[in-house]
Amino acid sequence: MMQIMLADPEATDALGHALADTRPQPAVVHLRGDLGAGKSTLARALLRRLGVQGPVRSPTYTLVERYPVPGGEAWHLDLYRIGDAGELDFLGLDGDEATLWLVEWPERGGQGLPHADLRIQLAQEGQGRLARLEAASAAGRSWLAALQEAGRLQGLVATPP
Repeated sequence: MMQIMLADPEATDALGHALADTRPQPAVVHLRGDLGAGKSTLARALLRRLGVQGPVRSPTYTLVERYPVPGGEAWHLDLYRIGDAGELDFLGLDGDEATLWLVEWPERGGQGLPHADLRIQLAQEGQGRLARLEAASAAGRSWLAALQEAGRLQGLVATPP
């Protein structure tokens, strides 16, 4: 596990860029945190770094936004508004074109989601945010190791868990 203090929006962008630069393929990220904790902001930074052009919308109302990325598609889901995990059946998520899943409010998706490689918990901390990254698979452990390599978290201060 790794904890990182994100002092400002630029630090959140830097974490998103580092995640994009080191991501395995395929990869599943579960993003957790209260409303306004920065889940969509982090996802947007990651997607931008992967070359997504044009608007990167929060999928709060559409539930899923799909973006072409190198090697396939990124699926950004926001499950806050679903009432039951069975609703996932109607979102067309059964294809294999997704090489990156960014899932906000994953607890609402239950067993209908792929298992996470990386779990990211975001919480407001003073004027900034605290990000807690936890590997949930072998790919996630490799991802965290790549993040910890020199320069991957440039400008961010890692704190002990």
